[in-house]
Amino acid sequence: MMSPSRARCGRRWLRGRRSRCWSCTSSSGESPRPCPLPAARGLPPRGGTSTTEAHPPSWVVPTLPHSPAGRDQYDGGAPAVVGGAHPPPLSASLERGDPHRPAERLPTTGSAEPPPTTQSTTRTASELPRIPAYPAAERAVRALAEAVKYAQWRRDAAEPGKVHEYEDIDESGAAAMIDGLLARGDGDPRGMSLAADEARELLGRYGIHVRPALPASGPDEGARAAERLGYPVALKTTAPHLRHRPDLGGVRLDLTDEEQLRRAYAELTEALGKPEELRPVVQAMAPRGVDTVVRAVIDPAAGAVLSFGLAGAASELLGDTAHRLIPVTDRDAQSVVRSIRTAPVLFGWRGAAPVDTAALEELLQRVSRLVDDHPEVAAVSLEPVVVATQGVSVLGASVRLAPPPARSDLGPRTLPAY
Repeated sequence: MMSPSRARCGRRWLRGRRSRCWSCTSSSGESPRPCPLPAARGLPPRGGTSTTEAHPPSWVVPTLPHSPAGRDQYDGGAPAVVGGAHPPPLSASLERGDPHRPAERLPTTGSAEPPPTTQSTTRTASELPRIPAYPAAERAVRALAEAVKYAQWRRDAAEPGKVHEYEDIDESGAAAMIDGLLARGDGDPRGMSLAADEARELLGRYGIHVRPALPASGPDEGARAAERLGYPVALKTTAPHLRHRPDLGGVRLDLTDEEQLRRAYAELTEALGKPEELRPVVQAMAPRGVDTVVRAVIDPAAGAVLSFGLAGAASELLGDTAHRLIPVTDRDAQSVVRSIRTAPVLFGWRGAAPVDTAALEELLQRVSRLVDDHPEVAAVSLEPVVVATQGVSVLGASVRLAPPPARSDLGPRTLPAY
């Protein structure tokens, strides 16, 4: 880096303990010469006039020895001069505050005591502030989102919801029916699956109404079933390999008269097989809506669990299903409906009409009450559950009963709110 004196003179420099301008110093190094600097540099002309020692010119640059020891012993002398003026001794320049050499940076002989130094306080690792560090901003945002979710969980746990008491629930009648069905069984520890009529009756005691489906072993029987239920009707198969598979053509919808019903029956049996294999049924049409699935099962580790999702590929292929422990409160029912990724379909996605989520939440709580009141109910599956703009329609249901498992802990197996 160029020194201030060299920047002012711009001439060739000598090496040594004191920097001098070649043209400003004689060959013997004793008598100074006028420095021929151009006036454009803002310096005095050749042979510049002397100034008083009280106010030395700004172009006077004192030079110091290189070693700190030499600086302490230095008491003035003949520094390099630009313009022919000799500066005062260095001690006077330091006391006055030379603009080129601040006094606080240059120690002098007999100077004041050095300023006291403060000792740094050593703190242990536990006393140091803990600041989380992340290698990328994305991870920091993800950690912040998890902290927000945890705080929301803490708030929800501090103010839990309540389990509704429905007046139309027949708990004693359902208990008597379950005991009778288990007594009639063969004692299999895995339990027994109820028939369609038995499952519909048991669910009806808890206010869960399943639309009846009448068997149609032939076209004539299907026509009589449609007359009994009322048009329009749907014709669908109940074979295990075709259940809930509308893509295979096992369902015919919106049949408004007997002629359409007979034509659909002939096409169904011709494409998929004999009526004995298909087990076709006739069911009254439900209002248009969103198809969902509601399940409840007894898990060996978690206990009774309620599951919800959209019917079809969303839950079966993508696994978009939400779960809550039983008994489900009103707040749990609201959160489970809104926690699936496809929840916008229920709330008017792409301009569609929002469906009746309040009726859906009530259905979830009724299923929860059934499983919570009767530990013999090992599994419940409602599929599909059509959620329309007004109300819900349960089109299919299956129930499995089993002897209640032995449990030493009672109540829901929920995480505590610390």
